[in-house]
Amino acid sequence: MAQAKNPFRYFDSSPEVIRLVVMMYVRYPLSLRNVEDLLFERGIDICHETVRLWWTRFVPMFAGEIRKKRVQRMRSYTHWRWHLDEVYVKINGDMCYLWRAVDHEGEVLESYVTKRRDKAAALRFIKKVMKRYGRTGAIVTDGLRSYGAALKAIGAGDRQETGRWLNNRVENTHLPFRRRERAMSRFRRIKTLHKFASVHGSIHNHFNQERHLVSLEVYKDRRSAALAEWRAVMA
Repeated sequence: MAQAKNPFRYFDSSPEVIRLVVMMYVRYPLSLRNVEDLLFERGIDICHETVRLWWTRFVPMFAGEIRKKRVQRMRSYTHWRWHLDEVYVKINGDMCYLWRAVDHEGEVLESYVTKRRDKAAALRFIKKVMKRYGRTGAIVTDGLRSYGAALKAIGAGDRQETGRWLNNRVENTHLPFRRRERAMSRFRRIKTLHKFASVHGSIHNHFNQERHLVSLEVYKDRRSAALAEWRAVMA
């Protein structure tokens, strides 16, 4: 069988540098020029436009490989609860909606961008999540009526749960994205927003080790394992 082509074959920089640049830009709330300055202190002299080129070209591949492995593991067991929510995102003065689904542990399952938040948009989003991850025992939402109408349309209305604080799990997952949005001075196209939200969720899942729930030794082991797996992406 023919081997897959090396995605780094047309670039003079090493794959290790490219992975480092991509990780710094997507994982942390840094601007393109912030990444350029930090790399210069390490002796790596690149332009901020190179950072833009690398994340545009490589992040979808990196995130896709990470997501593929995680989805295979997650489909092997039943999800007992999902949390769904939508957040406003302004693009060139127009309001759009970023939908996000997370599981009971705060793992970002799916992100979706629409111009409306009606029944049709909620139905497309829920079907997209179910197609990739299967079904769940309970779905927690806020008071938006579009969720109830969409769940009834697919025969899952009895699984919906709503409450004042029940959806804090997904509300907290908006915070890293909001910090990233401010660093990027907002988004200018829906396509860019959808692309970044998708890859940001996958990479956030990969490096999120839930420090507040484990001991320091366990956290260091998990962090080292996550970094080692990241360095092996697209190797």
